[in-house]
Amino acid sequence: MSTWKTMLLQDSASPLMEQLMFFHDHGLLVLTIITVLVGYLMLTLFFNKFSHRLLLDEQTIELIWTILPAITLIFIALPSLRLIYILDEITNPMVTIKSIGHQWYWSYEYSDFSKPFEFDSYMIPMNELNNYNFRLLDVDNRMVIPYETNIRMLITSTDVIHSWTIPALGVKIDATPGRLNQISFTTNRSGLFYGQCSEICGANHSFMPIVIESISSKYFINWINKMINS
Repeated sequence: MSTWKTMLLQDSASPLMEQLMFFHDHGLLVLTIITVLVGYLMLTLFFNKFSHRLLLDEQTIELIWTILPAITLIFIALPSLRLIYILDEITNPMVTIKSIGHQWYWSYEYSDFSKPFEFDSYMIPMNELNNYNFRLLDVDNRMVIPYETNIRMLITSTDVIHSWTIPALGVKIDATPGRLNQISFTTNRSGLFYGQCSEICGANHSFMPIVIESISSKYFINWINKMINS
């Protein structure tokens, strides 16, 4: 969970988000160089008499300002394409969880175990919040996963299009009625990670948050046994 008033990205909690942050910094550096260069050129034009032969009629300078942007786009496109393929990769998931979007709450199904179970996840109303809860972000039933484990999420919806989004994990995928979308991620540390529906899905769109609780494999197994036997 990031602190309020921050102008940066949240601290990453997965390798995918780390790669996204690296690409963000790379793209920001390229944009800074372009901004400084173009700003300098525009500034010099104010003091130019428009009599220099390189500005009036010169094929060399035209070649330069045509080729340089193309090379710059390549330096941005190659890491971007690499990242797109990494984000879509699904390799040997150890746990599969199905998330179903409703108006306006989420439900989760754990079907990999001897006795499958499911539960609904509603936002905690303001009159039931404790001092340690976050307003509009905490839920009554968190989605629990083991950290350092490859998780596959199956996302769908029962009514309208929702979007299952966890910024700290670099995860954002649409929940579409009649369709199963999937995404894979791994958390690299324990903690609570918050998200919200990122698709305008109706009147209570702002009141269907997502909370992931990342714990060790030992505690995850205990939690699974508790849920199966309850």
